[in-house]
Amino acid sequence: MELKSQKVRAIAPEMDPLRMGMGWKVEDLSKPQIIVESTFGDSHPGSAHLMGLVEKAAEGITQEGGKTSRYFATDICDGIAQGHDGINYSLVSRDTIANLIEIHVNATTFDGGVFVASCDKAVPAHLMAIGRVDIPSIIVTGGVMDAGPNLLTLEQIGMYSAQFQRGEISEEQLTYYKHNACPSCGACSFMGTASTMQVMAEALGLMLPGSALLPATCKDLEKVAYEAGRQSVRLALQGIKASDIVTMKSFENAIIVHAAISGSSNSLLHIPAIAHEFGFEIDGETFDRIHRNAHYLLDIRPSGKWPAQYFYYAGGVPRIMEEIKHMLHLDVLTVTGKTLGENLEDLKKSGYYEQCDKYLAQTGLKRTDIIRSFAEPMGTNGTIAILKGNLAPDGAVVKHSAVPKEMHKAMLSARPFDSEEEAIAAVLKKEIHPGDAVIIRYEGPKGSGMPEMFYTTEAISSDQELASSIALLTDGRFSGASRGPAIGHISPEAADGGPIALVEEGDLIEIDIEKRILRIAGLHGVPMEEGAIGLALEERRKQWKPKEEKYPSGVLNIFAKHAVSPMKGGYMK
Repeated sequence: MELKSQKVRAIAPEMDPLRMGMGWKVEDLSKPQIIVESTFGDSHPGSAHLMGLVEKAAEGITQEGGKTSRYFATDICDGIAQGHDGINYSLVSRDTIANLIEIHVNATTFDGGVFVASCDKAVPAHLMAIGRVDIPSIIVTGGVMDAGPNLLTLEQIGMYSAQFQRGEISEEQLTYYKHNACPSCGACSFMGTASTMQVMAEALGLMLPGSALLPATCKDLEKVAYEAGRQSVRLALQGIKASDIVTMKSFENAIIVHAAISGSSNSLLHIPAIAHEFGFEIDGETFDRIHRNAHYLLDIRPSGKWPAQYFYYAGGVPRIMEEIKHMLHLDVLTVTGKTLGENLEDLKKSGYYEQCDKYLAQTGLKRTDIIRSFAEPMGTNGTIAILKGNLAPDGAVVKHSAVPKEMHKAMLSARPFDSEEEAIAAVLKKEIHPGDAVIIRYEGPKGSGMPEMFYTTEAISSDQELASSIALLTDGRFSGASRGPAIGHISPEAADGGPIALVEEGDLIEIDIEKRILRIAGLHGVPMEEGAIGLALEERRKQWKPKEEKYPSGVLNIFAKHAVSPMKGGYMK
């Protein structure tokens, strides 16, 4: 087949001399042109080490007869952005990176691509861009960082910070934790959004089998990047595009795996946005349907006990898939050029599991201590539920596996706040009491960019009095590390005039996770019939006035004007 790059050379006479101007040889011009796009940068541990993987991928491309072009779209870190307005830029950064990759690929034209990323917005951004540009593509993820002393991991810092502010630990203790929680490069060592999205990329069929979430310090990762480079050239020559691999069946596989790993609730923003780029419609209802009766198997933080580096030791994504094989579409195509079922059989013969076992032996644990069997799971009803009612007509997301059983069915008294800063101050000052529903609004995509409510959730879940007696409700989102009684993505959001904007102090809020209900059940402490509540809310709506734009210019202003509902993925239309 004629490569796309060669067709463009024929009509773009300046292309050859410009490439030769940066050192290309004449023979390079006719080779398969492969873009290696990464989020490398001195921005955070998830990206600072990626250049090594870029170079390994380039070596593989050269070995297979291709020519590499390196491009970069550095990402930001949600952790570094936490605690200040920087976190408002997090979600929009996903769409911005996807836009930049689209520009890079289409302005020059390439025959294939290797996409190297690790973290929360970088991996979904690359997946969105791959769907948009639809060239032969393969993902390489940068793996996960090591745990610190006594298996300390970063998601514990929010808890320790809240304990320090309440006077429960000393400043010296907090400083020790801060200085030792991130001992290496890689994504944070828990099943947060970064780790979840690495797993999702493999589950979609766009990574080499068994390559998601390797420890970033493991030499196996360099071998993966090299082989990915080689495979990208093969895919280009065979003309196997991303859309030949990623189908609706692929997304269903990914969501089943999401349930099995107790994945981040932020996946309900990213998977629908990725699906949109591939031409499919996925929403919260899809997750709710697939999660029902699914078994979750992974004993990894924050829902479990162990750091995420242990995931690979126990067999990684392939081991999860072996346990839930009867629920998967095994006939889907993957970047190997083989089906998922064929890949799983090949791994059994390749020594993959024996290699994992060598690392596992060093922990003193059994595989089933980390990845449970399907017959003896951590839980049997998935981990995600979509709640609806007059407070969330378009839906809301709850990771019910992280919610105390006492809060699965509750009637609470509303304590509304128009920003996270106000809410966390009230929690830390002990102004929130058992039986309250802390409502944080105007934090959706149109309100302020949809930041995480991480420190508020940690302040609540680390407070023994509040952790099992109140709920946090928001049109914002949560960190993938969040635990506790938290319900997010409430739609329509407050900035769009959703019912969450109309809640007043003391209104009764009913939560029923089993029945998938989230509703206003009364006003000012008085239970009322649904019809009467509706009429009262309409009266409140007449008095409601939209808040002034938080960002009158810049990228967040653009995002606010164009972002779709959180329940549809929060992407810019």
